[in-house]
Amino acid sequence: MATLTTPQPPTSPRTDAIDLRKAFKGFGCDTAAVINILAHRDVAQRAQIAREYSTMYSEDFTKRLSSELSGNTKKALLLWTPDPATRDATIVRHALTGSDHRAATEVICSRTPSQIALFKQVYSSIFNTHLERDIGLYTSGDLKNLLLGFVTTQRYEGFEFDRVAAENDAKSLYMAGEKRLGTDEKKFIEVFSNRSRAHLNAVSSAYESMYGNSLRKAVKKETSGNFEHGLVTILECADHPGRYFARVLHKAMKGLGTDDSTLLRVVVTRAEIDMMYVKIEYQKKYGKSLNEAVKSETSGNFRAFLLALLGH
Repeated sequence: MATLTTPQPPTSPRTDAIDLRKAFKGFGCDTAAVINILAHRDVAQRAQIAREYSTMYSEDFTKRLSSELSGNTKKALLLWTPDPATRDATIVRHALTGSDHRAATEVICSRTPSQIALFKQVYSSIFNTHLERDIGLYTSGDLKNLLLGFVTTQRYEGFEFDRVAAENDAKSLYMAGEKRLGTDEKKFIEVFSNRSRAHLNAVSSAYESMYGNSLRKAVKKETSGNFEHGLVTILECADHPGRYFARVLHKAMKGLGTDDSTLLRVVVTRAEIDMMYVKIEYQKKYGKSLNEAVKSETSGNFRAFLLALLGH
């Protein structure tokens, strides 16, 4: 006899497509049913559902989804449905062309070299232009140079580093920043866009032991705006992406009103990468769970979707 603990048999993409079609039909969309299916499917399953749906009903799944939903729930589900590289390419393209340099900087500067290489390929094929060209067109100054350096350098992704080279970089950053009047931004761009995460962590700890001040504080003192944001993002993601994104989420929900676009972008883009670590860091740093925070700052279907991605 089946007990209450019997796991549900996995559904097929075909069954999901049929159930989604049912949710779309009739007066108004059964958004809860749509969330219940898509929020609990991984990247491969979502791709299979979209293919199956398009084959069975001769219409583009994403377009139908877009026409059935609205508001933040629509934005979140349209961002969630594709694979990570397509998602990153889409976010960055919209952010660059819409002058949301902060979002573009966050996505680019928090990704690993292999993630960047993949989303650059997708970017070219979807938008028929190169990421580098758009960065050149839509950004300027130090931010442009940092982003261009960061997306064109094939950095090492392993854990080894050269301690002497790290100490030399720490010294040159000190000489380019705190030690002089004004800042040599070129040196910061060179080190931050060319070095591996392991090397940057070593630079950071060498800087603190050599000069008694954190490199992060030096960056914040010596630079400003989106350029500062890019440098801090690279530095913090080299150390601990989970901690970095916990901070971004807390900032998005702090004070009056919530920055919904940042909230949904971070939850959706990290859900299948390192959300477990983001949640641990959030609890540790802010004394409440990320789920509780999201629950108190959002409502309706949008809340239901985000909580489904966060899990329990």
